Amino acid sequence: MEYITGKKEFQIPEPTVVTIGKFDGRHRGHQKLMAEVRRLGEQYGYKTGVFTFATAPGAVVGGAPLKVITTNEERRANLAKTGIDYLVEYPFDSQVSHMDPEEFVRVILMGRMNGRAIVAGTDCGFGYKRAGNAELLKALAVKYGFTAEIIEKEQDCCRDISSTYVKEMLDKGCMEKANELLGQPYAVHGTVVHGKGMGDRKLGFPTANLIPPPEKYLPAFGVYVSRVTAGDKTYSGVTNIGRKPTIEGDNPVGVETFLLDYHGDLYGQYIEVCLLKQLRPEKKFASLEELKAQIGRDKANAAAYWKSCGESES
Repeated sequence: MEYITGKKEFQIPEPTVVTIGKFDGRHRGHQKLMAEVRRLGEQYGYKTGVFTFATAPGAVVGGAPLKVITTNEERRANLAKTGIDYLVEYPFDSQVSHMDPEEFVRVILMGRMNGRAIVAGTDCGFGYKRAGNAELLKALAVKYGFTAEIIEKEQDCCRDISSTYVKEMLDKGCMEKANELLGQPYAVHGTVVHGKGMGDRKLGFPTANLIPPPEKYLPAFGVYVSRVTAGDKTYSGVTNIGRKPTIEGDNPVGVETFLLDYHGDLYGQYIEVCLLKQLRPEKKFASLEELKAQIGRDKANAAAYWKSCGESES
């Protein structure tokens, strides 16, 4: 996949099938769009492309950062797995925010992206104040001679699957439902950093620590069964999301994972932590000894989870 970011002056040379959106989470609704993009690409012999903004328009217009299920880095990794040929993260600024919807389609999607087919959802919005919609896109397709495919929303129990729906489940710690909506496990990616060493020195449970970026939308603070990928290896884990209230000091929000089946050093390695099931909410314990005992129970409960799934801890 060719990744184009931070550039207004670019040109894709081949005709493409393009889809537009934030693709936050790449949930099942997004996957439905991507499947149509790939189908049309094969039908017409076109390259495939995703157009999105490097910064969410709402964050620029509202003047405050927005929380996202997948960061730009995670979105890029997810889309690379789909076989898409081009991912464009276009700069969003005042000039772009005031662009007429027709100009956006003509200059950027047809021009820069070389779009000969455009795939969008029924709720798509583009151009100044999102004035462009699915009906306008179909009208412009007739005017300019490209193909417009409008895809109905994917639903779950009569409710549209959306990033908002996924976030509601994350807020409740309902990982099974969130993962069902996503069509894949919710994940946090990052490079393992040094923590305070409490897990290893005082608790006897060495952990791999991630500090998620501030824009990362995290689930309810608590302890989760997790699956960790480091390089080409996968491990079973127990992950705490939160501020570790039992540990003294001003602790940043972190993602701290104990690996059930690994003995070694992951510092400096880039890992993926997938959350599968919440074991319990985060809690402040009266002492480190109580915390240590609870971590032991968390470990046993996670091992039981894997056994119930018919898998070993490895």
